[in-house]
Amino acid sequence: MFYPSPLAGRPHRDGGDSAAFCVTSRQEAVELSVIPLPTARCPVALVAAVDAFLDRFRDAPGTRATYTETLRRLREIAGDQVPVAALTPELYEQTMARWDQGAANTRNKHLSALISFTAYCRRQDWLSTDPGRRLERRKLTRTRDKAIPRARLERLFTDDRNPLRERVLWRMLYETCARAEEILGLDVPGLDTECRRALVTEKGGDRAYVHWETPSARLLPRLLAGRTAGPVFLASRRAPAAGRRAPALADLCPDTGRGRLSYPRAEYLFKQASTLHDPHGAGYTLHQLRHSGLTHLAAKGRSAAELQAKSRHRHLTTLGIYVRLGEETSARITAENDEHHRRHRR
Repeated sequence: MFYPSPLAGRPHRDGGDSAAFCVTSRQEAVELSVIPLPTARCPVALVAAVDAFLDRFRDAPGTRATYTETLRRLREIAGDQVPVAALTPELYEQTMARWDQGAANTRNKHLSALISFTAYCRRQDWLSTDPGRRLERRKLTRTRDKAIPRARLERLFTDDRNPLRERVLWRMLYETCARAEEILGLDVPGLDTECRRALVTEKGGDRAYVHWETPSARLLPRLLAGRTAGPVFLASRRAPAAGRRAPALADLCPDTGRGRLSYPRAEYLFKQASTLHDPHGAGYTLHQLRHSGLTHLAAKGRSAAELQAKSRHRHLTTLGIYVRLGEETSARITAENDEHHRRHRR
């Protein structure tokens, strides 16, 4: 296609004094310039696309960390400079092979990261096909009741083989029914020990109070040991002062030089310790402490509105898994109704 030049057909002023205009020739009047139309966009390198995609999650560090792990593996397989348009189902399959032997939840989490990245690239017109079309999510085998029996929890909380830091963390998670990230993010100045409460940062950045009971109130002073600043739950080792692994100043204790205890480390330690108390030998997760706390409150007759106040869920409908009483309640009802095993009064 041709576009006329801005100068084409423009009349020229006569060289004399006359103000007349004339067109010198038909050829000049129809003179055209060839201007090429815009072609397809230049190929976008994978590393540039990944950086642009991850930049959208600056306010969601948890999501960003998960996506970063997945896409780092994709970059290792495909190469940083490969064009996004050259991504193939084979490259995606090689990327996901790393988690083939892992749990279904873990594999599905990384697959979701790839699917989200692919959708983003297609919206930017960097990718016209779907390299993840051959990959399927794994079916999850869900257990109906995630609550840990109270007696088992009490043995876990009072087991002296576990360090004080872990026992305080586990009790606070159970008694406050808070999310693990919220309690691990506590700072010493944010504690109100007199009222047995603390100000936590919720998902989305909102601030709210959580409340604990007498056992946690008795253990907290021993854990703090007079500290007035820094994170409540500290790592076991001193944090590096420089380099990629150096923590932010807000995550550093000025007295001990240790950084904040991380969620993966806390989860690992709880899994290892709870394996000894789990009859199946699989151990429990930190989230199950929150789940157990709410389920046990529901078993004591607390209303859905009261559970919402404790858990800080935004909608009552999300409390269904806690209001629905589980295996422990079923066992108690069965035992109470078993007349053949009751002792007859003389």
